[in-house]
Amino acid sequence: MSLGGIFDRTVGVLSKVMDLRHRNQQVIASNLANIDTPGYAPSRLSFEKDLQQALGRSPLATTARHAGHFSVGAGDLQSVEGRIQRQAFNSGLGDQNSVDLDQEMVAQAENQIFYEAATQMLNKKLGLLKYVIQSDR
Repeated sequence: MSLGGIFDRTVGVLSKVMDLRHRNQQVIASNLANIDTPGYAPSRLSFEKDLQQALGRSPLATTARHAGHFSVGAGDLQSVEGRIQRQAFNSGLGDQNSVDLDQEMVAQAENQIFYEAATQMLNKKLGLLKYVIQSDR
């Protein structure tokens, strides 16, 4: 029996967001691990715009039939992977390392908050499903 019909699109989106946030955490951790590495340029994972386009929330996402019709679900959610971008050297330090501890800690805290929010929303969705199953309706 397939469970695909039980879960709505929200569960898929939250799952993808959690995957991307986990990957973002790995990028931030790599930056922190290389804070003392000479010549290291920190990386950033960019995925928000790609995710919005996959959800059809971009004003550029229109249907194939008519340029004036906006698509509800344009793009493939599972194909969103994000892009890792290296930041340019912007520090005056002699070792050419441009990792800023404060900036990385803020990015880590922000990422953690968004991950926890997605986790709580997914738990609420699954809690509703559990309630429906237990109530024999």
